[in-house]
Amino acid sequence: MAKTHPFHASCAHGFVRVAAATPVVHVADPAANAEEHARLIRQAGASGVDLLVFPELSLSAYAIDDLLMQAALLEEIERRIADLAEVADDAGVIAVIGAPLRNGDALFNCAVVLGGGEVLGVVPKTYLPNYREYYEKRWFAPAASRSEDSLVLNGESVDFAPGLIFEATNRPGFVFAVEICEDFWAPQPPSTRAALAGARILCNLSASNIVIGKADERALLCASQSARTLSAYVFAASGWGESTTDLAWDGQATIHELGAKIAEGERFALESHLTIADVDVDRIGLDRLRNGTFADCARLEGEAATVVPFEAGEGPGDALIRPLDRFPFVPDDAARLDQDCFEAFNIQVQGLMRRMTATGSKTLVIGVSGGLDSTQALLVACRAFDRLELPRTGILAFTMPGFATSDGTKSNAWALMDAVGVTGAEIDIRPAAEQMLRDIGHPFSNGEPVHDITFENVQAGLRTDYLFRLANQNHGFVLGTGDLSELALGWCTYGVGDHMSHYNVNGGVAKTLIQHLIRWVAERGLVGEAATPTLHAVLATEISPELVPAGADGEIQSTQSIVGPYALNDFFLFYISRFGLKPSKVAFLAHQAWGDATTGSWPAGLPQAERVAYDLPTIKGWLRKFLIRFFQTSQFKRSAVPNGPKVVTGGSLSPRGDWRAPSDSSARVWLDELDQNVPDV
Repeated sequence: MAKTHPFHASCAHGFVRVAAATPVVHVADPAANAEEHARLIRQAGASGVDLLVFPELSLSAYAIDDLLMQAALLEEIERRIADLAEVADDAGVIAVIGAPLRNGDALFNCAVVLGGGEVLGVVPKTYLPNYREYYEKRWFAPAASRSEDSLVLNGESVDFAPGLIFEATNRPGFVFAVEICEDFWAPQPPSTRAALAGARILCNLSASNIVIGKADERALLCASQSARTLSAYVFAASGWGESTTDLAWDGQATIHELGAKIAEGERFALESHLTIADVDVDRIGLDRLRNGTFADCARLEGEAATVVPFEAGEGPGDALIRPLDRFPFVPDDAARLDQDCFEAFNIQVQGLMRRMTATGSKTLVIGVSGGLDSTQALLVACRAFDRLELPRTGILAFTMPGFATSDGTKSNAWALMDAVGVTGAEIDIRPAAEQMLRDIGHPFSNGEPVHDITFENVQAGLRTDYLFRLANQNHGFVLGTGDLSELALGWCTYGVGDHMSHYNVNGGVAKTLIQHLIRWVAERGLVGEAATPTLHAVLATEISPELVPAGADGEIQSTQSIVGPYALNDFFLFYISRFGLKPSKVAFLAHQAWGDATTGSWPAGLPQAERVAYDLPTIKGWLRKFLIRFFQTSQFKRSAVPNGPKVVTGGSLSPRGDWRAPSDSSARVWLDELDQNVPDV
């Protein structure tokens, strides 16, 4: 199927391409400024931009003082607005430009919204700064002083009011509002009420001058406002060319979504440029849908707003312009990954410490397989015992080899137990498993090579059964090891199996994050330097339940060949459980993130062999299996999980926390949506 399939267009998945414009400023020269605007509008159109935001008073320049009161200047600005409306129409862009405009006998600092060859509306500035270096009340009237809610511009009457809501009639969720500079420094920014009235994209035209530290303050305000209002926030400030009689300008441009910065322009640049990003208005809407506080606030604090309809362009048809982590639970940025590992590990440790103090336990029982999950749980246990000033010998660790246990994992388990100084022991479960298989008449007991689910679960169940009885015997409790990803897939043996424990520190941690947590602990020697070589050996081990003996070719049982790559499964889990996205959109995002291994960033420390690509058919195939497992076959296991701390921002799957669902649901609606909207090639 050709690349022109609607699936491949980002706008089909609820994305709106926005841009913050940073034009070179020409002081008190509307004609020259209009030329800069026209060039950037055409550039934006060629780049597929839907919504373009210019700085404050961009047509006149901001720092021109009493020149703002000159009739010749103001008349020229009005003429240039009409010209730019046609340019924006030709480019298929909604442009928001800054201009001083007269209404009656007052002058207002305005944002002028252009689209469809006309002025869609004019938003006057609500709060005028009149302190420090700002004297706007010398020239401008505040929005509240206007006598009319309309303004005649070039012979046409247009809406003129703060808080106007501009809504696309042909692109669901493409709804935006505008405020101007000082407005978002106010305790109650106009954009807050606009968001409550339905705006999902908030725009700020700014001429904020630059002093040391102010760029961080502006970025903080943008991030805060987009997080608090569950919106995207586009900020464009004046730059090079603005008058430096007493002030300087850096041209800061940022785009935030739900508190996260997704684009940032070059500061102190000497040429006009655009800062472009795709914002996910669909995701914003879903986040508001599930956030009861937002809806309650809209009912209590919201006000009726004038909605200005417009018809948007078809939108960009190419790849996304926005950062997209391949691993939503594992940041690409090394410093952020370090912070996340610090927080995740300590959340796990604190959770276990509290459970131990609440129960008065000084003994833990844990099964150690030599794999990722049991290793991480053991590291958490060691750290918890250290902080509680308890001897690690109170951690009773057992390796329990079965029919498929490899020498490598068994030796890793013993090496780790010895290195961290816990009380280690070994229980061979094969005799008990053979007895149970004989008792139930399983073909394996007669020498037949039948390695079915019963064969596997006899071993998994026995291991957990031993652990519980050992906990009884030693007045302790069983520490669980299963992780969030396994729980999402139902990849655990229900009841008396690895599904159950007295407390599970890994239940809120995704598999893709666990390997980085182990590496983080190893690099810092948090449980002792002696354990570091073994921890690296564990990281290099194939993920396997080791319940089925290796085949004649020596190939071991591979978890990811059965349930799919954890890299993809964790990607699916994040976007489906956290945001409730449609399967087709999840597939689109996965293809954008994983379609080309040579582009984008990778988390620090990720082995080269794991830096792979997945084509769309592969993504669709594994997503189909994920949907069946997640929605249809595994919920009964998640409905009965042991206690454990929530760790990652994607949420937990505990029925007492972020996820509640029926155990007898069908996956049909999700499978149908996937098949109907995602091409096979």
